[in-house]
Amino acid sequence: MAGNKEIDFSYTTMDQIWRKSVGEMADFTGAKYNGDFSLPLEEAQRKKHEFIVENLNIRAGSKVLDMGCGWGPFLNYLRQVGAKGIGLTLSKGQHAACVRQGFEVYIQDCRTVTPSDYGTFDAVASVGAFEHFCSIEDYKAGRQDEVYRNFFKTVSDLLPAGGRCFIQTMVFSEGMIPLENIDINAPKESNEYLMALVVNEFPGSWLPYGKEQIIRSAQPYMRLVNHHSGRLDYIETIKVWRRRLWSFGWNKYLAYLSLAPQLLYDPRMRNRFMNLRIAPIRVAFEREIWDHYRLVFEKV
Repeated sequence: MAGNKEIDFSYTTMDQIWRKSVGEMADFTGAKYNGDFSLPLEEAQRKKHEFIVENLNIRAGSKVLDMGCGWGPFLNYLRQVGAKGIGLTLSKGQHAACVRQGFEVYIQDCRTVTPSDYGTFDAVASVGAFEHFCSIEDYKAGRQDEVYRNFFKTVSDLLPAGGRCFIQTMVFSEGMIPLENIDINAPKESNEYLMALVVNEFPGSWLPYGKEQIIRSAQPYMRLVNHHSGRLDYIETIKVWRRRLWSFGWNKYLAYLSLAPQLLYDPRMRNRFMNLRIAPIRVAFEREIWDHYRLVFEKV
């Protein structure tokens, strides 16, 4: 799994830029447009939160664990509906931002939480964190299914019988290339180069191979009760993010400028800024190298 160092590289490094571009509680996951791309991004993100709450049977007084809570957008929605949310993250920047908003958030690996830590929960949500649970090393060693099975055992232990878990995650689709073909020196328009930029952006992370691998790994702890693809929603989300990332703002530009020393001395950061120009994740969705799913599971 991506650890503190890798998660900080992916999220804490860009903490100020994301919050100044998308909002103090930046929702760095795909929104839910349902085909209506005239919706403002904030409304589409709210529809995603409504979907999660409805499908997990969350109501006022429910106790909910947000695994990989980011900057706290779903915790904020839980607060609005009167539920008690507890968040977990490995990003120091995200943790600090959540604490400033008054959320109960802890720096902890989602895969290691037990009832002895925070008790049990009425529902569990993981909006985007599942993408970081398996590392490239785990995949190479043939442990990917084991990583996911252990995760669902962890979630099952936190829930009562019939309790539900929501997972939103990117997955590899039919167009995914072999790992050994990924090459940062490949032609700039190639899938090999595209995937090298993504691996550089999210070190320590490797996606599941389709929703089928996730569903299979959930057994025998949990059964699937609802699912659908959000690939087109995510393409639109990224388009809006990119407009906001480049929109003018003195404070935001100063945040970009603060990264200049890393750009000079760290080739990973230079490659990372290529992502701002190319948007490799959006292109991966467009080329159907990746897909994106919202999955609802129920404890058996």
